[in-house]
Amino acid sequence: MQPISRLDKVYRSLVLSKFFTKGWGKPENIKRLFEFRKIVCNRETSFKLVQPDYPVNITKEENSSDYTLLEGHFVSPFVHHLPGILPQEAELAHFQVVLPKEWRDPNFKPMCIHMAGTGDHFFWRRRTMMAKPLLKEAGIGAIILENPFYGTRKPKEQLRSSLLNVSDIFVMGGCLMLEALVLLHWCERLGLGPLGLTGMSMGGHMASISATNWPKPVVLVPCLSWSTASTVFTKGVMSAAIDWGMLEAQYMGNEQYRQDLRKMLTMEKDKKMETIFTPNMISVACEQDAFRAGQHFAQSFPSTMSRISRMDAQEDSDSDHEQQPQQATMMATGTGTGGVVPSMLAGFHLSKKRLSASGNAEKRQKAQDEVLQFMRGIMDECTHLKNFSVPVDTELIIAIAALEDAYVPRDNCTHLQDIWPGASIRFLKGGHVSSFVLYLNTFRKAVIEGFELYKQRYPNVIRLNPEQQ
Repeated sequence: MQPISRLDKVYRSLVLSKFFTKGWGKPENIKRLFEFRKIVCNRETSFKLVQPDYPVNITKEENSSDYTLLEGHFVSPFVHHLPGILPQEAELAHFQVVLPKEWRDPNFKPMCIHMAGTGDHFFWRRRTMMAKPLLKEAGIGAIILENPFYGTRKPKEQLRSSLLNVSDIFVMGGCLMLEALVLLHWCERLGLGPLGLTGMSMGGHMASISATNWPKPVVLVPCLSWSTASTVFTKGVMSAAIDWGMLEAQYMGNEQYRQDLRKMLTMEKDKKMETIFTPNMISVACEQDAFRAGQHFAQSFPSTMSRISRMDAQEDSDSDHEQQPQQATMMATGTGTGGVVPSMLAGFHLSKKRLSASGNAEKRQKAQDEVLQFMRGIMDECTHLKNFSVPVDTELIIAIAALEDAYVPRDNCTHLQDIWPGASIRFLKGGHVSSFVLYLNTFRKAVIEGFELYKQRYPNVIRLNPEQQ
């Protein structure tokens, strides 16, 4: 069982923010997102969504003594393929480029896209901690892409980094996958390369899924992330920051919707266990059923989801939550080393209707467990790396994880090397927060090593100047 960093627990308890306070998201948007997921998870179909000459606008250029800084933007391709889902503020993808005054080798112009971790708004942090040092140490240029829902792309009603809907995570991932394709194409048009992607925490996972859609070898250095985001939101310390009461009210508050899920489960066949669920089994609402429901829900969105929009429980839940004090010390008092689910479950705040309907603690616990596992199923289906194409050359992947990471638990998760055979996986002593502070140099060295490895594996790849192409 993975040990858990005490520092991670305490640090998270001091951050007074709530995620998903508006629930799962608009039903009609979720339906479109889950259909689109089937396209973007496949390299062959996803790559065709962005043309090589996709327009990119450079709006600013600054020259200093040791580097050139560009700023630019482009319309996110996500807007064209799923119009109306991305908030208007996020439709323009903003980025910065850090380039050397002169390349050390005219045939070797390495460029790395830096994805943002949770809370990393604008460009300063990645430019200062990663991009400029990498340029100075190894001549590696950088593209710093601003996340949807962050910085200048943050919706007005969103507080800091606290995404309002579960579906916003899937929107963010879909945007970044397509936007990375735009920037990779742009680099090739300028004769830049080899190309790579990196990021820390959520940025590491976004870099990972974005790399899967590039049909050529690419350097990939995901730091402090793992094979799925499901445990981040259901077992890690971040789970204490989720508005589980709102999610439960939407999921459990409509009996007709629950019946539809039960029918879906009755028809769902477990391919591994070869088991058909009976109504009696489903009525128990066991965790594995809810987990499978979440996966199936993402795979084949039920038409009856539209009934959620008519739930009358949400209004009561909204007013309840406005009165709920922040559970600031919840994670600090957690014990044990096997995750933080018991502490997180204490943060469930059921609406009045749900409290009166459940009748006793046992039913409330089952409801909480079912919602938790449903979340895990959806997140696994939409974020698990095994559901994406494998990068073209996995030996160019150097993944770095923290042994005691309480934000990204690895227990019961597929190992990265099982998904990406040939990838190098390295572990740091400590947790998520301490690794950010102590191991930035280690992350940078891994990026440098990745590009050196590219040069060794593909010595005959010559980058032409734009006028020669």
